Amino acid sequence: MSLRLSTVILPVRPWHDGGRDQWERAERLGFHTAYTYDHLTWRTFRDGPWFGAMPTLTAAAAVTDRIRLGTLVTSPNFRHPVTLAKELMSLDDISGGRITLGIGAGGNGFDATALGQEEWSPRERADRFAEFVPLLDRLLTEPAVTHQGTFYSAEEARNIPGCVQRPRLPFAVAATGPRGVKLAARYGQAWVTAGDPKVFEGTPEQSLEALRGQVGKLEKALAEIGREPGSIERVLLTGFTPERSSMLESVDAFVDFAGRHRELGFTELVVHAPIPDSVFAADESVFERIATEAPSQLGV
Repeated sequence: MSLRLSTVILPVRPWHDGGRDQWERAERLGFHTAYTYDHLTWRTFRDGPWFGAMPTLTAAAAVTDRIRLGTLVTSPNFRHPVTLAKELMSLDDISGGRITLGIGAGGNGFDATALGQEEWSPRERADRFAEFVPLLDRLLTEPAVTHQGTFYSAEEARNIPGCVQRPRLPFAVAATGPRGVKLAARYGQAWVTAGDPKVFEGTPEQSLEALRGQVGKLEKALAEIGREPGSIERVLLTGFTPERSSMLESVDAFVDFAGRHRELGFTELVVHAPIPDSVFAADESVFERIATEAPSQLGV
């Protein structure tokens, strides 16, 4: 089974002070896709620099030619499908059709209350996500959309000429719960997981077993709608599993990690670009060697 290697670049560096260099390096190293988080801020980075995802991706599109670009992930926490669709259509045009939208239900972090709203319950997040994704799909595939929903409305919202990628840019749907996985099966060109939070501090074997269960849920959801299992990419955002540190200690360690997860059916692994003095600290030279040497060892 083929395996793609991608990276995620957190938007913490000013564009003219290392930010641009990271995106150019990602293309030079041969990564399949370079993603960024779509948050207003995130966890331990809250009191430091943090830039917007869409402007960052627009700038990245202007200084790269081949690498795919995307969010990992966008959520309804502070976005509306109508305005998001317009931004995505424009970004797909600027990049020449190289955009993937990673999208999830959101969480209970800083984004959840930044606009002054009450934090949504898990049920409300799931309800909103179930309305958000189908509406966004319509907005990116139809020239004009009117929709009156429980949470989101559109009145003759137009997105002309549509995406460069047809019928629209791909969705990579992040989900582990039953409703989200069904959305991934129906609307996703890819499914995304970061693993199971219950075993982030567990053993590698426990993590693999949890991921095996998640893959099984996806395949069941695909079967229920008559979709072929191989018709959807399976993306693992690394950096949260029990091996999050050890897998970046050497090329051999990463190849071992990648091989075990490829056996579960994953088709894309996403590695965080190192950030010094953070949870994503790693040796830059090893990171670059993983990008350039691991694919050949994995037979990619």
